[in-house]
Amino acid sequence: MIIMQPANRKVRILFLCTGNSCRSQMAEGWARKLKSGIVEAYSAGVEPKPVDPRAVRAMAEVGVDISEYRAKDVTEFNNVEFDYVITLCDHARETCPLFLGAAKQVHQGFEDPKKLAENAESEEDAMRHYRRIRDELKAYVDTLPESL
Repeated sequence: MIIMQPANRKVRILFLCTGNSCRSQMAEGWARKLKSGIVEAYSAGVEPKPVDPRAVRAMAEVGVDISEYRAKDVTEFNNVEFDYVITLCDHARETCPLFLGAAKQVHQGFEDPKKLAENAESEEDAMRHYRRIRDELKAYVDTLPESL
């Protein structure tokens, strides 16, 4: 079910992950690039950490610049009324705070590329994981908001 918006208001989506360092940043970047006409995208973390340079690199490879993005604590958005809060990892789903208003919580989990890359034999091998998750996130974001 899509939440009906006034004709001039975009659907507000918060992508939530544990650290707001990788997956949620990439999802926000994709939403801003692919859906800027209909989605107002945000990202945050329940335990923010600095933005992952490999996530920045992976997105830059496809023409999406997230180099100026910063990790944000979910509490920064206490006064924003979201239509959807999309958790991208299990930890965020389990610890997701309640949001005021009509926000519908949706979970769409993605593997953590940083964790996948921990035992990579080379930088290129590590980047393979980031690229795969980047592409999976693009495919998901491309379905928004209709799929919600």
